[in-house]
Parts: sequence; structure tokens; C-alpha cells
Amino acid sequence: MTARENKVENGSATMLSFDTSTGAFAAAIVRDGKRIDSIVSFTERNHSVRILSEIKELLNRNGIQGKDLDAIAVGQGPGSYTGVRIAVTVAKTLAWTWDKPLIGVSSLESLAYGAWNSLRKPDDNRADDRAIWIVPLMDARRGQVYTSRYEATTTGGWRAVDTDGIRLIADWAKRIEQEATLDSNVAEVWFVGDISAHQAAIELAEQSGARLRTMSFDMDAEAVGQLGELRFRLGERDDIHTFVPNYTQLAEAEAKLLAASKGE
Repeated sequence: MTARENKVENGSATMLSFDTSTGAFAAAIVRDGKRIDSIVSFTERNHSVRILSEIKELLNRNGIQGKDLDAIAVGQGPGSYTGVRIAVTVAKTLAWTWDKPLIGVSSLESLAYGAWNSLRKPDDNRADDRAIWIVPLMDARRGQVYTSRYEATTTGGWRAVDTDGIRLIADWAKRIEQEATLDSNVAEVWFVGDISAHQAAIELAEQSGARLRTMSFDMDAEAVGQLGELRFRLGERDDIHTFVPNYTQLAEAEAKLLAASKGE
């Protein structure tokens, strides 16, 4: 890192942010925490085909060139194995080509933070500052989800409670319900993201009135940019050459190959 990269950034910051960890390709231009423009395209099988042209269109219609950006923020995963790899590869290529800082953020945290932005009201001045748990979900098949847990407060608090991982939704929802019941500081619990396939498991987990709520929510690249900007202003950067996706687990094909090589 250069001396400039080590210091806290206090000036205006313009970020190009994007994520392809889910069925949506989401990209945004974020300046000083505010969305300038964004696009969302639900073309999962065409992420690799459309991503560069979509980014070019987004920049062009706002009169922005690569040299005008301060950094590139990208969802690092977990999520779709192929999707995460596409976003990371494109982010590394653009950061290298434009000589811009690369900043990776958790795709799950981005999903959770975007949902929290949608849930909270700008004029919410409630005296009750108890915690609100935001639990992002991405379907991982066979009753499993990519998930984590984040704690938010109406006064601006935000922190990770659990690490990103792949978990059985039935067990995970039950654990969340039990812990929320025991913690008097928790006011609400929101499962957000890819909800449809897991609604029944969440409803079954609610046995004690812990107020488990659900909200379908698609990836929002504004949240990717906002989280990326936080890291940027702290002087944090990722090395372009060593930056890799966070798959959380081996892809199914790789897992089978590894098992076969061990004679399992």
C-alpha cells in the first residue's frame, strides 16, 4: 500500500459497485453513500455476457469514465459459484485497467444491509434502540442456505453477529428463534432475501412468539457501494492479484472430485 492508501479518506468518493452472487446482476454508482444511478438485470445465465456492456451503459449515461472513479466495490460472495466468480474477475480486471483500488464486501452483508435500508425509515426516531436482527438468505439447495446474521439499531448501529456460512435452514431458523427469545435486547428478527423456498421452515421455527418476519429482497448494489465506501474511507484495500471469491464451500462438482480422489 502507498502512504495515500494507508490514511483515512475524508473527501468525496465515487464508487462503482456490482454483484452477481444471485440471479440478479446489480450495479450502481454510489457517491458519498448516495445512489447516483443503478441497474438490476435478472439474467443469471447471461451474467458473463451482459456484465461489461451493462456497466459501460451505466457509466456512459452518467457521463462517468473509469478515471473519474475512486474505487471499485464488488460482492465477493458467497452465493452462486459461477456468479461470484464472474463479478470478482470483472472487478479485478477493471481495477487493474483503470488503476483503481479494489474493495471486496460480503454479498450476504450487502443483501442484509440493502434490506435494512429498505426496512428502516429516515425519520425513525424511536426511543426504543433494541436490536433488530437481519438474517440474509440465499438458496443453496437441499434445504440449505448461504446465510449470516447482522444486528442493526434505529440509531445507526450495524455489526456482524455470525460469519458467512452455509447452514440447514430448519436448524438455523430454530437457533435464531431460540436466541431471540432469550435475548430481551432483540426487538425484531427479519429473514430477508431468497425467502420463497424457505418460508415454511421459518414459520415452523417460530414457537415462542419471537416475531420472526420475512421479506423477499433482491440484491441492491447501492448497499455494496455503501459498505465498500466504509472500507475505502478506513484506508482498506484488497490486493488485485490475490483477491479471490468467498465460495464458503467447495462447488458441488469440486466436492465430488475431491471425494473421488480420496476414494470416498
